[in-house]
Amino acid sequence: MTARVPTYRAAAIAGGALLALSPLTAQAAQAAPPPHTASPARTVHPVRTVPAVAAKGAVLVDGTNGATLFGKEADTARPIASTAKIMAASVVLETKGVDLERQVPVKQAYRDYVTRHGSSTADLQTGDKLTVRQLLYATLLPSGADAAYALADTFGTGATEAERTASFVAQLNAKAAELRLAHTTFDSFDGGGTDTSTPAELAKLARHAMQNDTFRTIVKTKQYKGEAPAANGRTRYYTWNNTNQLLGSYNGVIGIKTGTTTPAGDCLVFAATRGDKTLIGTVLNSKDRYADAAKLLDHGFGTTTAKTMKLRSLPANSRRD
Repeated sequence: MTARVPTYRAAAIAGGALLALSPLTAQAAQAAPPPHTASPARTVHPVRTVPAVAAKGAVLVDGTNGATLFGKEADTARPIASTAKIMAASVVLETKGVDLERQVPVKQAYRDYVTRHGSSTADLQTGDKLTVRQLLYATLLPSGADAAYALADTFGTGATEAERTASFVAQLNAKAAELRLAHTTFDSFDGGGTDTSTPAELAKLARHAMQNDTFRTIVKTKQYKGEAPAANGRTRYYTWNNTNQLLGSYNGVIGIKTGTTTPAGDCLVFAATRGDKTLIGTVLNSKDRYADAAKLLDHGFGTTTAKTMKLRSLPANSRRD
């Protein structure tokens, strides 16, 4: 009887040599599952929740490219109160050949305007001579309507104060058209009228304004102290505190402007920089504008500091806006 010779299979090994496998070994090799290949590690990113803000309208944008990071009725036009002074300052600063050291006499009409409208004021004294630069500080820090009036009267054209201020308001609207802010309109030089904009367009205006070095320097200033020649020949000393309490309260904040009227509610245009990232935002008609702004900035920066933020206190004699 002829003995059966077991069948062997050959397997290649390194160097091209062949290794004979027994039948059992071959069967085991066929039955074995393929070697497990590890999946590449996946990076897990924390999920950012959408912030709940009290403002009726709000937006947060990238300060570099304008990309929208958050929006709430961002394209709905609303009253903007004294945030309109951002445009007033921009028009002055972009006037060809503007002389920031030009002295402007304070007229009684500027003070009367504040009294008549119950507007915020820098308490400019009649007969004092302030520079254009000082008037910009007075407009943007204590939100002085008297200072805004002085700028409008100086940079508008016409034979009368009424004509000059109307001309200045027309310049605000012309600049809005130039910047393609289709839903932004002005009928006052200080935001005390029916001036309106959308959160998105107001943020776009703020991005534009922040390109100016002087504007950036002013809106990040917490307190300004200066002096001016007084009407009696002596020296008047002025101190203006920034109404924006987000400055010094949230790390990285560099501006920009508050605004408050009954129709507009509490408004805030704000900006902050951390590292190489700048964010700009707007909240309109908010019951808690600073908390809203902090939440939006946390959203943009990926932080959680809003919960522990403590607002910077303003001196007792500071203006509120």
